[in-house]
Amino acid sequence: MSRPEHKGDEASLPLQLDPGTTALLVIDLQEKFFEDEELARCRADLVATVNGLVAAAQPAGAAVLEVRTEHAADRSTWTLDMLRSGTATLLAGSDEARRVPELAPIATGLVKTRDSAFHGTDLAQRLRTLGVRTLVLVGISTESCIHATSVDGYAHDFQVVIPHDAVASVDWQWHDQALADLRRKHGQQVVASERISFTAAPGPNAVSDPIGRPDR
Repeated sequence: MSRPEHKGDEASLPLQLDPGTTALLVIDLQEKFFEDEELARCRADLVATVNGLVAAAQPAGAAVLEVRTEHAADRSTWTLDMLRSGTATLLAGSDEARRVPELAPIATGLVKTRDSAFHGTDLAQRLRTLGVRTLVLVGISTESCIHATSVDGYAHDFQVVIPHDAVASVDWQWHDQALADLRRKHGQQVVASERISFTAAPGPNAVSDPIGRPDR
């Protein structure tokens, strides 16, 4: 990708993810966010990398969900900053809330109103119903919606994998700091997207639930 190389990536063998218990969450690939100059610069590479993961996950049988941020015109979903300013962004049905057209088709969607995809949504329940134990998070922005969803995923007892070249930020120092924080504090795996393999085949790098929790 045409951006600074991520520091501290432990690249080597493929990371095998069981498609039957893995969900790929594609977060906030919407027109508004690419108004930022840096995100616009890496847009083509980022979306292409995300599309590659979607193309690998869907035929393997992994759950794929497209998560978008949208707000209601009646102010019922507005953030504190929006209420203070009297101006909202990402209103439902607006051009800025549209998914980027080059993103691959994804049948299942989720609308959120805050950084975390878990906040005020039924995401955790939907994932449990699908038998998901591992989340792969891609999209934007690393230090906000990716980070918040990762932390909440950890709080809901999901393992989280973040392909560092399939997430992006308005500031690459923030990007690196957010990923380092998630790795250090929550033990989340930060890897190159090319390492991820959606396969149920057992192997030394297969991801399973190390806690051995009962199904819920």
